Amino acid sequence: MSRTQDVILEALQTLGYDQQMYDLLRLPLRVLTVRFPVRMDDGSVRVFTGYRAQHNDAVGPTKGGIRLHPDVTQEEIEALSIWMSIKCGIADLPYGGGKGGIECDPRDMSFDEIERVSRAYVRAVSQIVGSAKDIPAPDVFSNSQNMAWMFDEYSRLREFDSPGFITGKPIVLGGSKGRESATARGVAICIEEALKIRGLNLRDTRVIVQGFGNAGSYIAKFMYDAGAKVVGISDAYGALYREEGLDIDELLERRDSFGTVTRLYRHTISNRELLEMPCDILVPAAVENQITQENADRIQASIVVEAANGPTTAAATEILTEKGILLVPDVVGNSGGVIVSYFEWVQNNQGYYWEEDEIDERLASRMRTSFQRVYQTSLRYGVNMRLAAYIVGIQRMAEAARWRGWV
Repeated sequence: MSRTQDVILEALQTLGYDQQMYDLLRLPLRVLTVRFPVRMDDGSVRVFTGYRAQHNDAVGPTKGGIRLHPDVTQEEIEALSIWMSIKCGIADLPYGGGKGGIECDPRDMSFDEIERVSRAYVRAVSQIVGSAKDIPAPDVFSNSQNMAWMFDEYSRLREFDSPGFITGKPIVLGGSKGRESATARGVAICIEEALKIRGLNLRDTRVIVQGFGNAGSYIAKFMYDAGAKVVGISDAYGALYREEGLDIDELLERRDSFGTVTRLYRHTISNRELLEMPCDILVPAAVENQITQENADRIQASIVVEAANGPTTAAATEILTEKGILLVPDVVGNSGGVIVSYFEWVQNNQGYYWEEDEIDERLASRMRTSFQRVYQTSLRYGVNMRLAAYIVGIQRMAEAARWRGWV
Protein backbone atom coordinates (compact mmCIF):
# COMPACT_ATOMS: atom_id res chain seq x y z
CA MET A 1 0.00 0.00 0.00
CA SER A 2 2.69 2.52 0.98
CA ARG A 3 4.59 1.91 -2.26
CA THR A 4 1.44 2.60 -4.29
CA GLN A 5 0.72 5.74 -2.28
CA ASP A 6 4.27 6.99 -2.82
CA VAL A 7 3.89 6.73 -6.59
CA ILE A 8 0.47 8.41 -6.47
CA LEU A 9 1.95 11.31 -4.51
CA GLU A 10 4.81 11.67 -7.00
CA ALA A 11 2.39 11.53 -9.92
CA LEU A 12 0.11 14.19 -8.44
CA GLN A 13 3.06 16.44 -7.63
CA THR A 14 4.31 16.07 -11.20
CA LEU A 15 0.87 17.16 -12.44
CA GLY A 16 0.82 20.13 -10.04
CA TYR A 17 -1.88 18.96 -7.62
CA ASP A 18 -1.68 19.84 -3.94
CA GLN A 19 -1.85 17.81 -0.74
CA GLN A 20 -5.66 17.92 -0.68
CA MET A 21 -5.93 15.84 -3.83
CA TYR A 22 -3.49 13.31 -2.45
CA ASP A 23 -5.50 13.10 0.78
CA LEU A 24 -8.57 12.30 -1.31
CA LEU A 25 -6.95 9.64 -3.52
CA ARG A 26 -4.50 7.94 -1.16
CA LEU A 27 -7.17 5.62 0.28
CA PRO A 28 -10.54 4.23 -0.87
CA LEU A 29 -13.62 6.37 -0.31
CA ARG A 30 -15.38 3.42 1.29
CA VAL A 31 -14.53 -0.08 2.50
CA LEU A 32 -17.13 -2.57 3.64
CA THR A 33 -16.19 -5.48 5.91
CA VAL A 34 -18.79 -8.24 6.14
CA ARG A 35 -19.07 -11.43 8.19
CA PHE A 36 -21.51 -14.08 7.05
CA PRO A 37 -22.37 -17.60 8.22
CA VAL A 38 -22.29 -20.56 5.84
CA ARG A 39 -23.42 -24.08 6.60
CA MET A 40 -20.73 -26.56 5.58
CA ASP A 41 -21.20 -30.07 4.21
CA ASP A 42 -20.70 -31.67 7.62
CA GLY A 43 -23.55 -29.64 9.11
CA SER A 44 -21.35 -27.18 10.99
CA VAL A 45 -21.63 -23.42 10.52
CA ARG A 46 -18.54 -21.44 9.63
CA VAL A 47 -18.39 -17.64 9.70
CA PHE A 48 -16.43 -16.08 6.83
CA THR A 49 -15.03 -12.56 6.53
CA GLY A 50 -15.23 -10.62 3.29
CA TYR A 51 -14.34 -7.15 2.01
CA ARG A 52 -15.37 -4.77 -0.74
CA ALA A 53 -13.33 -1.59 -1.34
CA GLN A 54 -14.42 1.24 -3.63
CA HIS A 55 -11.50 3.54 -4.26
CA ASN A 56 -13.03 6.48 -6.09
CA ASP A 57 -16.22 6.94 -8.12
CA ALA A 58 -15.66 10.47 -9.40
CA VAL A 59 -15.43 9.20 -12.99
CA GLY A 60 -18.11 6.52 -12.75
CA PRO A 61 -18.98 3.24 -11.01
CA THR A 62 -16.16 1.29 -9.45
CA LYS A 63 -14.94 -1.94 -11.06
CA GLY A 64 -12.81 -4.83 -9.83
CA GLY A 65 -12.52 -8.52 -9.08
CA ILE A 66 -13.41 -10.70 -6.11
CA ARG A 67 -10.68 -13.02 -4.88
CA LEU A 68 -11.16 -16.12 -2.74
CA HIS A 69 -7.93 -16.67 -0.84
CA PRO A 70 -6.89 -17.54 2.73
CA ASP A 71 -4.47 -14.61 2.90
CA VAL A 72 -6.94 -11.89 1.89
CA THR A 73 -6.63 -8.79 4.08
CA GLN A 74 -8.36 -5.43 4.12
CA GLU A 75 -5.11 -3.61 3.35
CA GLU A 76 -4.50 -5.80 0.30
CA ILE A 77 -8.03 -5.21 -0.99
CA GLU A 78 -7.66 -1.45 -0.52
CA ALA A 79 -4.36 -1.39 -2.41
CA LEU A 80 -5.79 -3.47 -5.26
CA SER A 81 -8.76 -1.12 -5.57
CA ILE A 82 -6.34 1.78 -6.06
CA TRP A 83 -4.47 -0.17 -8.75
CA MET A 84 -7.78 -0.78 -10.51
CA SER A 85 -8.45 2.97 -10.53
CA ILE A 86 -5.09 3.54 -12.21
CA LYS A 87 -5.75 0.80 -14.78
CA CYS A 88 -9.16 2.19 -15.66
CA GLY A 89 -7.74 5.69 -16.00
CA ILE A 90 -4.97 4.53 -18.33
CA ALA A 91 -7.44 2.61 -20.52
CA ASP A 92 -9.84 5.59 -20.52
CA LEU A 93 -12.68 3.54 -19.05
CA PRO A 94 -15.64 5.24 -17.30
CA TYR A 95 -14.78 3.54 -14.01
CA GLY A 96 -13.05 4.00 -10.73
CA GLY A 97 -11.35 1.08 -9.02
CA GLY A 98 -12.97 -1.50 -6.80
CA LYS A 99 -11.88 -4.80 -5.28
CA GLY A 100 -13.38 -7.56 -3.18
CA GLY A 101 -12.20 -10.60 -1.30
CA ILE A 102 -13.29 -13.48 0.91
CA GLU A 103 -10.97 -15.04 3.48
CA CYS A 104 -11.22 -18.71 2.51
CA ASP A 105 -9.33 -21.44 0.68
CA PRO A 106 -11.55 -22.89 -2.06
CA ARG A 107 -8.96 -25.63 -2.61
CA ASP A 108 -10.06 -27.14 0.72
CA MET A 109 -13.78 -26.73 0.10
CA SER A 110 -16.36 -28.76 -1.79
CA PHE A 111 -18.11 -27.47 -4.90
CA ASP A 112 -21.32 -26.94 -2.92
CA GLU A 113 -19.51 -25.10 -0.13
CA ILE A 114 -17.87 -22.72 -2.61
CA GLU A 115 -21.30 -22.02 -4.10
CA ARG A 116 -22.81 -21.24 -0.70
CA VAL A 117 -19.91 -18.93 0.17
CA SER A 118 -20.20 -17.12 -3.18
CA ARG A 119 -23.93 -16.56 -2.76
CA ALA A 120 -23.60 -15.49 0.88
CA TYR A 121 -20.97 -12.90 0.00
CA VAL A 122 -23.22 -11.32 -2.62
CA ARG A 123 -26.08 -11.12 -0.15
CA ALA A 124 -23.76 -9.41 2.32
CA VAL A 125 -22.51 -6.72 -0.08
CA SER A 126 -25.61 -6.36 -2.29
CA GLN A 127 -26.53 -2.89 -1.03
CA ILE A 128 -23.32 -1.26 -2.26
CA VAL A 129 -22.88 -2.99 -5.64
CA GLY A 130 -24.76 -2.76 -8.93
CA SER A 131 -24.32 -2.02 -12.63
CA ALA A 132 -24.27 1.74 -11.98
CA LYS A 133 -22.46 1.58 -8.64
CA ASP A 134 -19.80 -1.16 -8.37
CA ILE A 135 -19.26 -4.03 -10.81
CA PRO A 136 -17.41 -7.16 -9.58
CA ALA A 137 -15.49 -9.67 -11.72
CA PRO A 138 -13.33 -12.81 -11.29
CA ASP A 139 -9.95 -12.68 -9.58
CA VAL A 140 -7.63 -15.09 -7.75
CA PHE A 141 -9.33 -18.50 -7.22
CA SER A 142 -12.63 -17.27 -8.66
CA ASN A 143 -13.94 -17.90 -12.15
CA SER A 144 -17.00 -17.78 -14.39
CA GLN A 145 -18.79 -20.33 -12.22
CA ASN A 146 -18.46 -18.13 -9.13
CA MET A 147 -19.68 -15.18 -11.20
CA ALA A 148 -22.69 -17.21 -12.38
CA TRP A 149 -23.67 -18.05 -8.79
CA MET A 150 -23.22 -14.43 -7.72
CA PHE A 151 -25.17 -13.20 -10.74
CA ASP A 152 -28.04 -15.57 -9.95
CA GLU A 153 -28.13 -14.61 -6.28
CA TYR A 154 -28.06 -10.89 -7.04
CA SER A 155 -30.81 -11.25 -9.66
CA ARG A 156 -33.08 -12.67 -6.95
CA LEU A 157 -32.39 -9.68 -4.70
CA ARG A 158 -32.56 -6.93 -7.34
CA GLU A 159 -34.14 -8.40 -10.46
CA PHE A 160 -34.21 -5.15 -12.45
CA ASP A 161 -30.53 -4.34 -11.95
CA SER A 162 -28.84 -7.66 -12.67
CA PRO A 163 -27.57 -8.01 -16.30
CA GLY A 164 -24.54 -5.75 -15.95
CA PHE A 165 -24.03 -6.22 -12.22
CA ILE A 166 -21.07 -8.55 -12.68
CA THR A 167 -18.64 -9.43 -15.48
CA GLY A 168 -16.65 -12.55 -16.26
CA LYS A 169 -19.89 -14.52 -16.55
CA PRO A 170 -20.34 -17.57 -18.78
CA ILE A 171 -21.27 -16.54 -22.32
CA VAL A 172 -24.72 -18.11 -22.01
CA LEU A 173 -25.45 -15.72 -19.09
CA GLY A 174 -24.26 -12.61 -20.90
CA GLY A 175 -20.51 -13.05 -20.69
CA SER A 176 -18.28 -11.66 -23.41
CA LYS A 177 -16.35 -13.64 -25.96
CA GLY A 178 -12.60 -13.22 -25.60
CA ARG A 179 -12.71 -12.68 -21.83
CA GLU A 180 -10.69 -15.75 -20.86
CA SER A 181 -7.63 -14.77 -22.90
CA ALA A 182 -8.05 -10.98 -22.61
CA THR A 183 -5.27 -10.34 -20.09
CA ALA A 184 -2.76 -12.38 -22.07
CA ARG A 185 -3.79 -10.81 -25.36
CA GLY A 186 -3.27 -7.37 -23.83
CA VAL A 187 0.22 -8.38 -22.68
CA ALA A 188 1.02 -9.63 -26.19
CA ILE A 189 -0.05 -6.29 -27.67
CA CYS A 190 2.19 -4.43 -25.20
CA ILE A 191 5.08 -6.67 -26.25
CA GLU A 192 4.44 -5.75 -29.88
CA GLU A 193 4.47 -2.04 -29.04
CA ALA A 194 7.63 -2.36 -26.94
CA LEU A 195 9.38 -4.21 -29.78
CA LYS A 196 8.60 -1.33 -32.14
CA ILE A 197 10.33 1.08 -29.76
CA ARG A 198 13.36 -1.20 -29.53
CA GLY A 199 13.38 -1.81 -33.29
CA LEU A 200 13.10 -5.58 -32.87
CA ASN A 201 11.18 -8.26 -34.75
CA LEU A 202 9.18 -10.71 -32.65
CA ARG A 203 10.38 -13.67 -34.72
CA ASP A 204 13.98 -12.85 -33.78
CA THR A 205 13.37 -12.66 -30.03
CA ARG A 206 13.72 -15.03 -27.08
CA VAL A 207 10.89 -14.90 -24.55
CA ILE A 208 10.68 -16.06 -20.93
CA VAL A 209 7.29 -16.27 -19.23
CA GLN A 210 7.41 -16.74 -15.47
CA GLY A 211 4.12 -18.40 -14.55
CA PHE A 212 2.09 -20.91 -16.54
CA GLY A 213 -1.40 -20.28 -15.18
CA ASN A 214 -4.26 -18.80 -17.20
CA ALA A 215 -2.45 -15.60 -18.20
CA GLY A 216 1.06 -17.06 -18.49
CA SER A 217 0.05 -20.06 -20.59
CA TYR A 218 -1.92 -17.91 -23.02
CA ILE A 219 0.98 -15.44 -23.31
CA ALA A 220 3.42 -18.27 -24.04
CA LYS A 221 1.03 -19.70 -26.62
CA PHE A 222 0.53 -16.31 -28.33
CA MET A 223 4.29 -15.72 -28.49
CA TYR A 224 4.95 -19.28 -29.75
CA ASP A 225 2.29 -19.03 -32.47
CA ALA A 226 3.64 -15.62 -33.54
CA GLY A 227 7.05 -17.15 -34.21
CA ALA A 228 8.99 -16.03 -31.15
CA LYS A 229 11.32 -18.51 -29.44
CA VAL A 230 9.88 -19.17 -25.98
CA VAL A 231 12.99 -20.31 -24.12
CA GLY A 232 11.59 -20.44 -20.58
CA ILE A 233 8.39 -21.02 -18.61
CA SER A 234 7.69 -21.80 -14.96
CA ASP A 235 5.00 -22.91 -12.54
CA ALA A 236 4.78 -23.22 -8.76
CA TYR A 237 7.18 -26.18 -8.69
CA GLY A 238 10.03 -24.93 -10.86
CA ALA A 239 11.02 -23.73 -14.31
CA LEU A 240 12.11 -25.04 -17.69
CA TYR A 241 14.73 -23.29 -19.81
CA ARG A 242 15.89 -24.43 -23.25
CA GLU A 243 18.12 -22.25 -25.43
CA GLU A 244 16.72 -23.88 -28.55
CA GLY A 245 13.16 -23.04 -27.47
CA LEU A 246 10.31 -24.97 -25.85
CA ASP A 247 7.40 -26.73 -27.54
CA ILE A 248 4.55 -24.79 -25.94
CA ASP A 249 1.85 -26.94 -27.52
CA GLU A 250 3.38 -30.03 -25.91
CA LEU A 251 3.63 -28.32 -22.51
CA LEU A 252 0.00 -27.20 -22.67
CA GLU A 253 -1.09 -30.71 -23.55
CA ARG A 254 0.86 -32.26 -20.65
CA ARG A 255 0.01 -29.83 -17.84
CA ASP A 256 -2.40 -30.94 -15.14
CA SER A 257 -5.69 -29.40 -14.02
CA PHE A 258 -3.83 -26.92 -11.80
CA GLY A 259 -1.70 -25.67 -14.72
CA THR A 260 1.53 -27.30 -13.56
CA VAL A 261 3.87 -29.22 -15.83
CA THR A 262 7.48 -28.87 -14.63
CA ARG A 263 7.32 -31.88 -12.29
CA LEU A 264 7.17 -34.09 -15.37
CA TYR A 265 10.70 -33.05 -16.37
CA ARG A 266 14.02 -34.01 -14.82
CA HIS A 267 16.16 -30.98 -15.66
CA THR A 268 14.48 -27.96 -14.07
CA ILE A 269 15.65 -24.75 -12.44
CA SER A 270 14.06 -22.44 -9.89
CA ASN A 271 11.76 -19.52 -10.65
CA ARG A 272 14.44 -17.13 -9.40
CA GLU A 273 17.05 -18.65 -11.70
CA LEU A 274 14.70 -18.40 -14.67
CA LEU A 275 14.34 -14.63 -14.24
CA GLU A 276 18.10 -14.20 -14.69
CA MET A 277 18.48 -16.38 -17.79
CA PRO A 278 19.35 -14.83 -21.19
CA CYS A 279 16.35 -13.54 -23.14
CA ASP A 280 15.06 -10.50 -24.98
CA ILE A 281 11.61 -10.31 -23.42
CA LEU A 282 10.82 -11.23 -19.82
CA VAL A 283 7.19 -11.55 -18.72
CA PRO A 284 6.64 -11.97 -14.95
CA ALA A 285 3.17 -13.57 -14.90
CA ALA A 286 3.21 -15.26 -11.50
CA VAL A 287 3.15 -13.42 -8.17
CA GLU A 288 4.39 -10.14 -6.70
CA ASN A 289 7.93 -9.12 -5.66
CA GLN A 290 9.81 -11.39 -8.06
CA ILE A 291 12.26 -8.80 -9.40
CA THR A 292 13.89 -7.14 -6.42
CA GLN A 293 16.93 -5.07 -5.49
CA GLU A 294 18.83 -8.34 -5.02
CA ASN A 295 18.37 -9.71 -8.54
CA ALA A 296 17.46 -6.73 -10.74
CA ASP A 297 21.04 -6.10 -11.85
CA ARG A 298 21.20 -9.69 -13.17
CA ILE A 299 18.13 -9.41 -15.40
CA GLN A 300 19.34 -9.89 -18.98
CA ALA A 301 16.18 -8.98 -20.89
CA SER A 302 15.94 -5.71 -22.79
CA ILE A 303 12.13 -5.57 -22.31
CA VAL A 304 10.14 -6.52 -19.20
CA VAL A 305 6.35 -6.60 -19.49
CA GLU A 306 4.55 -7.17 -16.19
CA ALA A 307 1.57 -9.52 -16.46
CA ALA A 308 1.31 -10.18 -12.70
CA ASN A 309 0.37 -7.53 -10.14
CA GLY A 310 3.41 -5.93 -8.51
CA PRO A 311 6.13 -8.36 -9.65
CA THR A 312 8.83 -5.65 -9.55
CA THR A 313 9.72 -3.67 -6.44
CA ALA A 314 10.31 0.10 -6.44
CA ALA A 315 14.07 -0.32 -5.95
CA ALA A 316 14.22 -2.88 -8.76
CA THR A 317 12.30 -0.54 -11.05
CA GLU A 318 15.01 2.08 -10.59
CA ILE A 319 17.77 -0.45 -11.30
CA LEU A 320 16.09 -1.73 -14.46
CA THR A 321 15.56 1.83 -15.67
CA GLU A 322 19.21 2.70 -15.07
CA LYS A 323 20.21 -0.38 -17.06
CA GLY A 324 18.15 0.87 -20.02
CA ILE A 325 15.58 -1.92 -19.77
CA LEU A 326 12.13 -0.93 -21.04
CA LEU A 327 9.73 -1.84 -18.22
CA VAL A 328 6.02 -1.95 -19.07
CA PRO A 329 4.25 -1.79 -15.67
CA ASP A 330 1.42 -4.04 -14.54
CA VAL A 331 -1.22 -1.31 -14.66
CA VAL A 332 -0.61 -1.14 -18.42
CA GLY A 333 0.49 -4.68 -19.23
CA ASN A 334 -2.31 -6.65 -17.61
CA SER A 335 -5.19 -4.24 -18.24
CA GLY A 336 -6.66 -6.36 -21.06
CA GLY A 337 -8.89 -8.14 -18.56
CA VAL A 338 -10.63 -5.03 -17.27
CA ILE A 339 -10.97 -3.65 -20.81
CA VAL A 340 -12.87 -6.74 -22.00
CA SER A 341 -14.85 -6.67 -18.74
CA TYR A 342 -15.88 -3.16 -19.75
CA PHE A 343 -16.92 -4.53 -23.15
CA GLU A 344 -19.05 -7.15 -21.38
CA TRP A 345 -20.73 -4.45 -19.29
CA VAL A 346 -21.44 -2.39 -22.43
CA GLN A 347 -22.89 -5.43 -24.22
CA ASN A 348 -25.08 -6.27 -21.21
CA ASN A 349 -26.39 -2.70 -21.06
CA GLN A 350 -27.23 -2.52 -24.75
CA GLY A 351 -28.43 -6.11 -25.13
CA TYR A 352 -26.31 -6.66 -28.23
CA TYR A 353 -23.26 -8.94 -28.31
CA TRP A 354 -20.14 -8.68 -30.45
CA GLU A 355 -18.20 -11.39 -32.23
CA GLU A 356 -14.75 -12.29 -30.93
CA ASP A 357 -12.87 -10.69 -33.84
CA GLU A 358 -14.58 -7.36 -33.11
CA ILE A 359 -13.68 -7.64 -29.43
CA ASP A 360 -10.06 -8.45 -30.29
CA GLU A 361 -9.92 -5.44 -32.60
CA ARG A 362 -11.38 -3.10 -29.98
CA LEU A 363 -9.03 -4.50 -27.32
CA ALA A 364 -5.98 -4.04 -29.53
CA SER A 365 -6.94 -0.44 -30.27
CA ARG A 366 -7.34 0.47 -26.59
CA MET A 367 -4.18 -1.34 -25.52
CA ARG A 368 -2.06 0.37 -28.19
CA THR A 369 -3.51 3.76 -27.34
CA SER A 370 -2.89 3.18 -23.62
CA PHE A 371 0.68 2.03 -24.21
CA GLN A 372 1.54 5.00 -26.42
CA ARG A 373 -0.10 7.47 -24.03
CA VAL A 374 2.04 6.17 -21.18
CA TYR A 375 5.21 5.97 -23.28
CA GLN A 376 4.81 9.53 -24.58
CA THR A 377 4.16 10.73 -21.03
CA SER A 378 7.40 9.07 -19.90
CA LEU A 379 9.28 10.96 -22.62
CA ARG A 380 7.51 14.24 -21.86
CA TYR A 381 8.33 14.21 -18.15
CA GLY A 382 11.59 12.25 -18.38
CA VAL A 383 10.35 9.53 -16.02
CA ASN A 384 10.13 5.74 -16.10
CA MET A 385 7.08 3.97 -17.50
CA ARG A 386 5.67 3.14 -14.06
CA LEU A 387 5.50 6.74 -12.89
CA ALA A 388 4.25 7.77 -16.33
CA ALA A 389 1.45 5.19 -16.05
CA TYR A 390 0.38 6.58 -12.70
CA ILE A 391 0.45 10.12 -14.08
CA VAL A 392 -1.88 9.08 -16.91
CA GLY A 393 -4.05 6.92 -14.69
CA ILE A 394 -4.54 9.41 -11.87
CA GLN A 395 -5.09 12.53 -13.96
CA ARG A 396 -8.60 11.69 -15.21
CA MET A 397 -9.78 10.81 -11.71
CA ALA A 398 -8.26 13.95 -10.21
CA GLU A 399 -9.87 16.11 -12.88
CA ALA A 400 -13.27 14.49 -12.32
CA ALA A 401 -12.97 15.10 -8.57
CA ARG A 402 -12.01 18.73 -9.19
CA TRP A 403 -14.94 19.33 -11.54
CA ARG A 404 -17.31 17.79 -9.00
CA GLY A 405 -16.02 20.27 -6.42
CA TRP A 406 -14.72 17.60 -4.06
CA VAL A 407 -11.34 19.30 -3.75
